[in-house]
Amino acid sequence: MSIPLIDLKAQRQRLGTRIDDAILRVVNHGGYIMGPEVRELEEQLANFCGARHCVSCANGTDALGLVLMAWDIKPGDAVFVPAFTFVSTAEVVAWVGATPVFVDVLEDTFNMDPVSLEAAIEVAKSQGLTPKAVIPVDLFGQPANYNAITSIARQHNIKILADAAQSFGATLDGARVGNFGDATTTSFFPAKPLGCYGDGGAIFTDNDTLAALLRSLRVHGQGTNKYDNVRIGINGRLDTVQASILLEKLTIFADEIEARDRVANRYSSSLANLARVPPLMQGATSVWAQYTIKVDDRTELQAACKAQGIPTAVYYPIPLSGQSGYKHYPCAPGGTPTSEQLSKEVVSLPMHPYMSDETQQLIIDCVVQTLTAG
Repeated sequence: MSIPLIDLKAQRQRLGTRIDDAILRVVNHGGYIMGPEVRELEEQLANFCGARHCVSCANGTDALGLVLMAWDIKPGDAVFVPAFTFVSTAEVVAWVGATPVFVDVLEDTFNMDPVSLEAAIEVAKSQGLTPKAVIPVDLFGQPANYNAITSIARQHNIKILADAAQSFGATLDGARVGNFGDATTTSFFPAKPLGCYGDGGAIFTDNDTLAALLRSLRVHGQGTNKYDNVRIGINGRLDTVQASILLEKLTIFADEIEARDRVANRYSSSLANLARVPPLMQGATSVWAQYTIKVDDRTELQAACKAQGIPTAVYYPIPLSGQSGYKHYPCAPGGTPTSEQLSKEVVSLPMHPYMSDETQQLIIDCVVQTLTAG
């Protein structure tokens, strides 16, 4: 028996010919670039999360980079990013010539540690850098502690860019992701909770001026027309075909979020006595982009799962602060010890909204047996 880590085929079967029809509509009208589905998707995504503006783009990395460009982040500026996340969060800071400053994360939620952030700001200042922005990452589907982070950011007059690549659809204190900070970005990479069939991304903001600037930057810095380029931009548009696919997936997204929560709850109730399962912060919900536990012997557990056809994954085996291309950048005082420890302990189990009870029980039984024997 082979179990998928993320079952996109089951979702495809549920949607059936709706995906085929959506793609064919684009093929027939021929608006492959910035076609009508792009604008429709932006409207529906903004309505879904309650943001004033949604600006779609080519991928989640471009989404982050576009915001930093719009904010004129430049050499000499410091941007604070968690050490325990995917590389794109720090990569975009280096793109614009600024300095990523690594912040440690919390042991339980995996998200940015506000205490470490505050200390990292002082480190940046001591090195002659100007603190300009912080990019909290909503790792594995749960929003970061935006209440605490916002308080710190406002004290130091720095902007907040919420990296919701893994959390679109989640909530914090009753508000959906897309409403936190000065701007929020997300990714539609196929493995994300709301994913397309290629690359895609989006930016959410309530700021009219920022939204207009982002729309210019994503199309080469376009002014009144495509031959009047008033600023340096990028080619960062979302393909119409991908927008058409996302429109269909969005119709079942709320139902999938509920199903993901059921799967996560069953994992947690079954594994809590043997593994360190992921808790939810008070007032938060998660879309469970990954279901990640912490164990003492990850190698043994992964081997046992593999023997039974159960895939696992490690997000992330090396903190950004220890990666070759980034370890020369500044860190919070004392480094990022929690990120380093988590990188040795975390393992993610299969997670998707179409997992049957029987399949999940097989996974749970394997984990229980292995950890009990260990």
